Amino acid sequence: MLNDQIRQALAVLKDGGVILYPTDTVWGLGCDATNEQAVEKINAIKGRSSDKSFIILLDTDAKLQSYVTEIPEVAYDLIEYTENPLTIIFSGAKNLAKNVINVDGSVGIRVVKHDFCEQLIYRFRKPITSTSANLSGQATPKTFDEISDEIKDAVDYVVDWEQDLNIDKKPSTIMKLAPGGQFSFIRR
Repeated sequence: MLNDQIRQALAVLKDGGVILYPTDTVWGLGCDATNEQAVEKINAIKGRSSDKSFIILLDTDAKLQSYVTEIPEVAYDLIEYTENPLTIIFSGAKNLAKNVINVDGSVGIRVVKHDFCEQLIYRFRKPITSTSANLSGQATPKTFDEISDEIKDAVDYVVDWEQDLNIDKKPSTIMKLAPGGQFSFIRR
């Protein structure tokens, strides 16, 4: 069943569509992070301002250099040894849709430790966006059942994996990491 879900999600992502999918944190809305039109679809679904940046997901830290110009060495240790999901904001984003990148040129990246996401991103061979599956300004749903029908009806594909998992998940910790290795927490 997992392979079938990944195959269907891949087809939608390759076609520029938006998926509703489980992650290592909360359920997310995802698309090809290199496709500006696909990213704009998510903004429209959420009723979200197009000047807000996105978190992108990668399956391995080996792909960081494809999307960030300078990676402090400590980033690899943080990714490897963190026990909870960690999004790191890096300066110097590259090779991504303009509307994924923050106005200061930074981008938030999380290397996932989640079976479905890892396999999907590995097979897609590009990063995917991750933003909570809620309308802008509303509370972040912690389980699939808390996601509004409006969101479920607006996406191109709803992944049928972990929908019955009723564990309250939390958003990731967000840390801003400067090229010299200095850091600050944005969200804990």
